[in-house]
Amino acid sequence: MTNTVKCISPIDGSVYLERPLLSREAALDAAAKARAAQPAWAARPLAERIALVRAAIAEVGKTQDRMALELAHQMGRPVRYGGEFGGFNERASYMAEIAETALAPIVVEDSDAFQLKIEREAHGVVLVVAPWNYPYMTAINTVAPALIAGNTVLLKHAAQTLQAGERLAEAFHAAGVPQDVFQNLFLDHGTTADLISGRHVNFVNFTGSVRGGQAMEQAAAGTFIPVSTELGGKDPGYVRADADLEAAVETLIDGAMFNAGQCCCGIERIYVHEDLYDAFVEHAVALVGSYKLGNPLDEATTMGPMAHVRFAEEVRAQIAEAVAAGAVAHIAPMEADDGGAYLTPQVLTNVTHDMRVMRDESFGPVAGIMKVSSDEEAIALMNDSQFGLTASVWTADAAKAEEIGAQLQTGTVFMNRCDYLDPALCWTGCKDTGRGAGLSVLGFQALTRPKSYHLKKA
Repeated sequence: MTNTVKCISPIDGSVYLERPLLSREAALDAAAKARAAQPAWAARPLAERIALVRAAIAEVGKTQDRMALELAHQMGRPVRYGGEFGGFNERASYMAEIAETALAPIVVEDSDAFQLKIEREAHGVVLVVAPWNYPYMTAINTVAPALIAGNTVLLKHAAQTLQAGERLAEAFHAAGVPQDVFQNLFLDHGTTADLISGRHVNFVNFTGSVRGGQAMEQAAAGTFIPVSTELGGKDPGYVRADADLEAAVETLIDGAMFNAGQCCCGIERIYVHEDLYDAFVEHAVALVGSYKLGNPLDEATTMGPMAHVRFAEEVRAQIAEAVAAGAVAHIAPMEADDGGAYLTPQVLTNVTHDMRVMRDESFGPVAGIMKVSSDEEAIALMNDSQFGLTASVWTADAAKAEEIGAQLQTGTVFMNRCDYLDPALCWTGCKDTGRGAGLSVLGFQALTRPKSYHLKKA
């Protein structure tokens, strides 16, 4: 009997998709085909590989309406937001744009006596294990630069977004990328681990939970295969006394609630200077209270269900524990809240770091807001976390934002912005958020290895 993987739609709990899992033998065969195809792919001119990736991006762009509809069914994002092509295109196109410069050799000397240079060489086979929350954008962060750099790619997508992996493969193959160069695979955890531990791949990029990242590193232990991880987050925002209150409320609350709070760099903790605290809370509560929770296929819906009932259960548990410990919940249950995947977005005050909702990753539509009296207090609270992906500072003083940023244990510091990934900057984290470098010039460096040439001519 063939084992399968199912996507349970959060819209109504029905089985939306079901696909057969590859056997271990079939998965190893796929990896072998990718390895065999890699030298010829890397031998193609860089300009040709760039052109093929750009063509694949364009193919995805032809399917935006379909993408939005399919994502609504798979993970609950409302169709009104139109899929992910904007960010997908921005990231992939930027990496294509900088490729020639980023992958250019470093020439130390080129004289009659010596040629000394450092080239960038592809790892070989890159395994991308992608998450469901932004299934196109997170996957393309690695898929595009990996292919451009001369690697072949095996993509294993999350069960919740099975179709995204299929659609990406369709687009790349339609654009002319060979079948063996980019493969979408349906794998269970054991087979995925076997691909890594058996050295059937040469590089692993994983986006997901801390536990998942640990499993990847354990599979790679002793193989010396590089593993890049983007794991959990508990991203904070700090609103200083000189901040633009309206802009801070609108952006931070959107950063906390968009995609039902299921964003890698979504805001989960907000610290507000005492001078603005009351007004901030008032505006935040009014904004969240205006959201329409409902079926993501309805154009009027501004917040859909969480991707799975068990994700909503974790958020409900964190909120209930906090309220029992003295937190104040400001948003009354919404009509569409069914106790399952449809979850009322929540604003909490009177919270402390003794509560799980301010320590553990929520990954849902809840934000805890705390009052602070100084930069020093805010910095201490922002750093009081096992995670470190992004942190935002809201202020009119850029020098102060930079000064505060230098003291924050995080991968990215924002000023007057949050919940955004700029492909020109390195996407990275620290502490339990993982390690690695995605996008930017450093993304190409991560997906290649340096190779030195010391050529003595005379």
